[in-house]
Amino acid sequence: MPIRLVLAEDNYLLREGVRRLLDAQDGLEVAAVCGDLESLLAAVEAERPDVVVTDIRMPPDQSDEGIQAAARWRETNPQLGVVVLSQYANPDFALALLDAGSAGRAYLLKERLQDVDQLVAAIRAVAEGGSVIDPKVVEGLVAERARGATSPLGELTHRERDVLRLMAEGKNNASIASEIVVAERSVEKVIHSILLKLGLTWEPAVHKRVKAVLLYLAESDRGAADGSVAATNEPPSFGSTRMSSPPSASTRSRRRSSAPSG
Repeated sequence: MPIRLVLAEDNYLLREGVRRLLDAQDGLEVAAVCGDLESLLAAVEAERPDVVVTDIRMPPDQSDEGIQAAARWRETNPQLGVVVLSQYANPDFALALLDAGSAGRAYLLKERLQDVDQLVAAIRAVAEGGSVIDPKVVEGLVAERARGATSPLGELTHRERDVLRLMAEGKNNASIASEIVVAERSVEKVIHSILLKLGLTWEPAVHKRVKAVLLYLAESDRGAADGSVAATNEPPSFGSTRMSSPPSASTRSRRRSSAPSG
């Protein structure tokens, strides 16, 4: 079965160009194209796609309509994957997209459209429940936290790094506790220490965890290149940071079968 898509972009030439690129890909089917938020919401309701590829800004307000729609679908259509395309490498936009969870979400800069394989890889990732963040966004986040040449993770203990690695794999506190054989309360204390050392204690609750994981994965990517830090089990695709491993096809199938129809 092909991955069914709805594409939203208010620039006609760009919209048609992306549509033709996606239509030419095996395993993808563009079910509808839209130019504004209202038509996008209607198309998703009518077509029930697997993935939406949307501009971050479009009519009526040209603000953050793509992110607003993704937040709405997290509640009304949690199985829907969303790839947000943006001209902006500001980490705040990506964090807003991930505010209610990272599963099935991707944030890519529009410059990635020069290589359609990058967009297709992101579409396939979110269709399976994975997450992709453009590397330039991660670089911006690291720049905010870095102090000189010192890694923002340099003060973490081995145990704290282990816990952060498991967070990067998408595990919750209970799963982490089981993995390292400690009480869940102990995991909470370790995570609090991680956030304190990374200067994230004053961030919104969801943003704390997401930013910590992005910092870890960004350093892991650099370390994998120069041999200084062990890479994560799931290497980032096409240079983008993968937030977590996507679920298996059987898991995805079970999710769809349990989702309410209509």
